[in-house]
Amino acid sequence: MLDNTTWAFVGLVLFFAVLAYYGVFGMVGRMLDKRAAEVTAELDAAQRLRREAEALLAEYQHKRVIAEQDAAEIIAHAEAEAKRMTADAEVALKELIEQRTRTVEAKIAHAEAAAVAEVRAVAIDMAIAASKSLLTEKVQGKVAADLISSGVDEVKARFG
Repeated sequence: MLDNTTWAFVGLVLFFAVLAYYGVFGMVGRMLDKRAAEVTAELDAAQRLRREAEALLAEYQHKRVIAEQDAAEIIAHAEAEAKRMTADAEVALKELIEQRTRTVEAKIAHAEAAAVAEVRAVAIDMAIAASKSLLTEKVQGKVAADLISSGVDEVKARFG
């Protein structure tokens, strides 16, 4: 009845009894409980970190959307401003061209008037010279004196 298997069993039971007497099972239990608590704390920390990371991701995605909207508004404003500036530049250029055209036309009109006045003055000088030549050849005596006096009276009346 006491064979090797029985003695091995008795030795095993005694071994477990000595382990229990010295509190090895409690120590192993506490160690396992401690390790389980550490693992639970690490899992809780990992879950907390994950929630924080998800919150940060959501926050930055929201900020990115806002930044994209702001960028789109800035681009639209810049395009509108560029169109307005282009239109203003076109209007200013048109006004400048019109003003320079008016200036050139005024200069041309002034030069034309000066040319007409010069031609008129030359024509008058020629007419006076021709009249003088004719009068000196054809008209003499009392008729000449009457014409000179009526011419002087006419000049006095006009230029007064």
